[in-house]
Amino acid sequence: MKTFKEFLGEKKAIVEKAIEEELNKLTYPEVIAEGMKYAVLNGGKRLRPILLLMTLDLLEKDMRLGTHIGAAIEMIHSYSLVHDDLPALDNDDYRRGKLTTHKKFGEAQGILIGDALLTHAFAILSERREGLNSDQILDIVNLTGKYAGVNGMIGGQMVDIESEGKKIDFETLKYIHRNKTGKLIKLPLEIGAIIGNISEEKRDILVRYGELIGLAFQIKDDILDIEGDFEKIGKPVGSDLELEKSTYPSLFGMEKTKKILEETLIEAKDILIENFGFEKSRRFVELADYIGYREN
Repeated sequence: MKTFKEFLGEKKAIVEKAIEEELNKLTYPEVIAEGMKYAVLNGGKRLRPILLLMTLDLLEKDMRLGTHIGAAIEMIHSYSLVHDDLPALDNDDYRRGKLTTHKKFGEAQGILIGDALLTHAFAILSERREGLNSDQILDIVNLTGKYAGVNGMIGGQMVDIESEGKKIDFETLKYIHRNKTGKLIKLPLEIGAIIGNISEEKRDILVRYGELIGLAFQIKDDILDIEGDFEKIGKPVGSDLELEKSTYPSLFGMEKTKKILEETLIEAKDILIENFGFEKSRRFVELADYIGYREN
């Protein structure tokens, strides 16, 4: 059996091929076409599209049904990073060890490159494709719009900005994490459930797993912002402290934060093992550990 690292590499190659196929169709205006490629094809983990492929495999569906949908999800994720890095938000100069998109192409260009990634993603999602009916495509587009927008990532980002420099309660912090990061991690699992046409009970199990690993991902990011290394994470550490953001470590301290992370990972792994069995859940268990113990 392949190691988990080999497994991730194999799935990442599938996703990146689909991303390149979509972006290579765009040639003009050149700065937009080039900037979109720069923003997306820069060494990301591809966690979200890989999660979609894993879900389809778990449900014994053809993974090819999810490759270009996964590419669209990655474009939405990349657009959010391009805009997060802008001077009006986090004002970062580096992303994944390279200049941020607005530093490379200019601020106005960075805004439009992010806009282009978001809107083009929906063009990809709404295309007719063999193996999916119109109701499934509509459900996928609708869910993506909700999770990427005001009731998801954008809502979480807005409350995060409003909370800078303030002492917020735990419920507000949970709202930020659940929406800013969690919704887009949960999205591919729900899209896999739509394609797989599974029962509500099984969908709820996948959704819960997605919620838990989304939370674990953000908690780990909070930890890395304090304990991480620029050479490994590819961006400066300490930005949360500089912007006076409320995080798990700021609310609970580092020791308790690490305990919460461990408990979250255990719950995520257990829920899939209990409902799908260990063998079918093996890669999801390994993914949870990968999220919780990563260095970047």
